[in-house]
Amino acid sequence: MTMNGQETSNIDRFGVFLPSYIWPDDGPDRAQGIIDFAREVENTGFDSIFITDHLLAASQFYSVSFLEPLTTLSLVAGVTERVKLGTSVLVMPIREPVLLAKQLATMQFLSNNRIVLGAGIGWYPPEYTNTGVKKSERGARTDEILDIIIPLLEGKTVTYAGKYYSIEDVLIEPRSSQRPEVWIGGGSQLADPGSPDLPRIVEPVKRRILASEGWVPRPTCPPEDIARDWHELQVYFNEHGRDPAELLIAHENFYHFVGTEDGARARREQHEAMLKVMSEARGPEYLERVYLFGTPDEVVESLQARVDAGVQSFMLHTMTPDPAQLEQWATHIIPHVRFPTEDS
Repeated sequence: MTMNGQETSNIDRFGVFLPSYIWPDDGPDRAQGIIDFAREVENTGFDSIFITDHLLAASQFYSVSFLEPLTTLSLVAGVTERVKLGTSVLVMPIREPVLLAKQLATMQFLSNNRIVLGAGIGWYPPEYTNTGVKKSERGARTDEILDIIIPLLEGKTVTYAGKYYSIEDVLIEPRSSQRPEVWIGGGSQLADPGSPDLPRIVEPVKRRILASEGWVPRPTCPPEDIARDWHELQVYFNEHGRDPAELLIAHENFYHFVGTEDGARARREQHEAMLKVMSEARGPEYLERVYLFGTPDEVVESLQARVDAGVQSFMLHTMTPDPAQLEQWATHIIPHVRFPTEDS
């Protein structure tokens, strides 16, 4: 692909989710495979490696369990040098803020400032119940945790008295030259009886995004809803005296490359791959409405619709731990997505 006479690959606009899902018979080879996968992401030229957070097997959406994200990203930090390392999104209300700040500060120090904290409130009820948190508290707890950990990660001594957390004269070391960026996950998702949250962006999410460096629209948010949320956020930012152009919009989604122009065959193979990780509970129609399906041209069109809605970068989940998918994305998909230039 060329733009203004110059070759562009767009790969610096794309990150990859680590295949941190685990099947019951996985063993040492799978652990080594995660290391090899992370190295291949960096060697192929992708911008970042992200990771999913689920404490328990969330059977409403997934048919697998996931590795603990911060432990796993620490491993990946040791076998990579360049790529950003992020969570999308870390379920904040099930974590204790001082310990979380210590973990993130350590990771930022050891990785040479490569950590991105993608933060959200979560959605899976058993994860709250089994960590002593009420689901109704998840938003308020998330706000208090962010209020505590952001100044801690900036190297400040923090005293805080909230409804759920209180700390006195806490300083977290090691200190790094910069704190991790904070990206807030949330917003609309497809209106459907199987969706766990509202089909619109709500005031508390807008408020968290206003105070952050990035926004991660849900993977279950179709392009037209991303566009509507982004319009609302721009109005909100302007009302509160912040330039919306300062915000990075990074969208995560799921994709299994199938190199065929036969749409039916592509979808058949993609559903087979998807159901090795995803639950059958939502059905094939739902999956196709929110995730990336079809021939390479159709997937490029789907990604383009999200760029046109405001998305500036992507993080894609591979449905297999085989790193061969990465080269297929880099060759057949990514160069054909058109991003706005600074003059447009």
